[in-house]
Amino acid sequence: MLALIVIGVGGFMSMLSFGSGDVVVPEVAAPEKQAAAGSAAALAMPIADYPVASLRQDWGDPREGGARKHQGLDLMAPAGTPVVAALPGTIEKLFDSDRGGHTLYIRSLDRRWSLYYAHLQGYAADIAEGQRVRQGQVVGYVGDSGNAGAGNTHLHFGVSWMRAGDAWYQGEPVDPYPLLAGKTASS
Repeated sequence: MLALIVIGVGGFMSMLSFGSGDVVVPEVAAPEKQAAAGSAAALAMPIADYPVASLRQDWGDPREGGARKHQGLDLMAPAGTPVVAALPGTIEKLFDSDRGGHTLYIRSLDRRWSLYYAHLQGYAADIAEGQRVRQGQVVGYVGDSGNAGAGNTHLHFGVSWMRAGDAWYQGEPVDPYPLLAGKTASS
């Protein structure tokens, strides 16, 4: 029996390679990732000049004593900092709520994504429902409206994947952190 085990282990060991350990990498460039216009992969940073290093993943963090989970990304910034359209699209809704305060919803051009901006100090002067916006266009300003708490100025940024027929308040929430990681204010 011992002889069978030794022969089996020896056979297995003969299949292993203990060469130089050099890794051969083919000299073929990876294809560039092209994001469709209006897709979540094409998101720009929603606060002008916001440093990527300041992003803090808070998706799923408990809110209201654990009664609900955070479904967005809070970007801390001084009051009045410009907030920009992260995608080209249409202003679908300007809305005031107890939780979000002054909020704004942008639907992507392909209508598959909705961007939610909350706790705004106010909207840019020329913003109206139904208006087309370009990526990077100022749509509002960082504030502490709604349940943000006085002086806790930040932008709550939400992203939702929308199905055909979904209204501005519907859709499937998506964690924006990985979509913004590695971005700059101009990308």
